[in-house]
Amino acid sequence: MPLSVKAWHQMIETDLAPDRAELIRGVVVEKTSKSILHTKLAARIFAALQKFAGTRVWVRKEDPLSFADSEPEPDVSVVNGKEEDFQTHPTTARLVVEVSVSSIGEDRALAPLYAEAAVAEYWIVNGKERCIEVHRDPASGCYQTQLRVAEDGVLECLSLPGVGISVSELFAGIQA
Repeated sequence: MPLSVKAWHQMIETDLAPDRAELIRGVVVEKTSKSILHTKLAARIFAALQKFAGTRVWVRKEDPLSFADSEPEPDVSVVNGKEEDFQTHPTTARLVVEVSVSSIGEDRALAPLYAEAAVAEYWIVNGKERCIEVHRDPASGCYQTQLRVAEDGVLECLSLPGVGISVSELFAGIQA
């Protein structure tokens, strides 16, 4: 039987939840350890989004989003509002970013989860192929638009106007 988000919160509050885990579709999923490539890419994306995002959004790193049957902790998320506006975890986001070095299949499988929660834009930073996979226009539990921005491209974030990421700058000096 799937675990509810409420039961997951009770596990967390009573120290019964694993330290490095998240709830996905009612299943407790343990997180894998992060490589140095993953750590560097996540830090660079977080810093770039903080720099460009402005004051109307909260840029979050590895913090939960609370959905109907899941509570993922994406590498980076950007939500409307400021930190002080929230008494519970946000239930959607303007942008979610997952950095993928060894988990590309799992990260691609999260796209419907984020689309169902009306996350406007979902990026997968593909560390092995040095590109960003972009999912936009959520409707009926899936993204209507998918594209791939190669290393020589610049990704213009539609959910955060004025925010652009140079893929070559993101990967500069990083060995795959």
